[in-house]
Amino acid sequence: MAKKVFIDGGHGTTGLKIHEYLDDRDDIEILEIDESKRKDLKERVRLTEEADASILCLPDAASEEIAAACPDDVTLIDTSTCHRTSPGWVYGMPELTKGQRDKIRKSHRIANPGCHATGFIMMVRPLIDAGILSPDTLLTSFCVTGYSGGGKKMIQNHEREDRPEYLKSPGQYGLTQVHKHLPEMKAMTGLSEFPSFCPIVGDFYSGMVMTVPLFGKMLKKPVSLEGLRDIYRRHYKGEPLIHVKDGVPDDGFIHSNTMAGRNDLEILVAGNEERPLLVSRFDNLGKGASGSAVQNLNLVLGFEETKGLL
Repeated sequence: MAKKVFIDGGHGTTGLKIHEYLDDRDDIEILEIDESKRKDLKERVRLTEEADASILCLPDAASEEIAAACPDDVTLIDTSTCHRTSPGWVYGMPELTKGQRDKIRKSHRIANPGCHATGFIMMVRPLIDAGILSPDTLLTSFCVTGYSGGGKKMIQNHEREDRPEYLKSPGQYGLTQVHKHLPEMKAMTGLSEFPSFCPIVGDFYSGMVMTVPLFGKMLKKPVSLEGLRDIYRRHYKGEPLIHVKDGVPDDGFIHSNTMAGRNDLEILVAGNEERPLLVSRFDNLGKGASGSAVQNLNLVLGFEETKGLL
């Protein structure tokens, strides 16, 4: 019998992408809400109670509202920012640490990771767990991302015929250093301080590259670039969606949109032993959002974790 799934906020960028993943699956039945009741809290709660699991693709306030209104035994996967560091919610990154996958399977409240946070955490957490990087290290990072990460408004701005000329160039934002992903970037790595983070949006639809520059002196002991790769290989051994690359591309470029349309993530180590560069590359709509939500959905419903994703 097919499992019932309700996507609350299914008309947004993340929700529409999740529909793409699920609409053709015969093991899932999507519960649809009447158009006139899309903002009716009572009807939305009814559908979450009927569903085997629900995915929230809502602004923070709306996610908080329905989460508070739903019984504790209703399974919610929240793609908004508001619950990622909340007590009682499990962080929906199965690859985070040993045992995280089982926590997700058993939980009724799963917070889907943010896109920028995904790339940062997957590079920094293994080094802290391995005792190579101290939790009190002051880190910087920057990320180049496609404009789809900004939602409908940013997509419309970039794709309209009369768009301003400056949108053809990369634009740095998050200039006040209070980006909404920073709390989870700190909490899920174990860092004692927030990293300095510079996100940059480019004139392409989807894909992203997150970079964390290091100085070799930051590490607790000397580690070669290959040694750093080995740490990642051990940490992500057997993970079907995480690939540790043996080197960098022959042309010397790591482009941001080459993983667009995919649900896996690449980790690359570049630079040199004095100044290593940690780089992750993935699709902000795939492993960074909708693909991750489906991965968590598969886990809580008892399906093969990567079903519909590879």
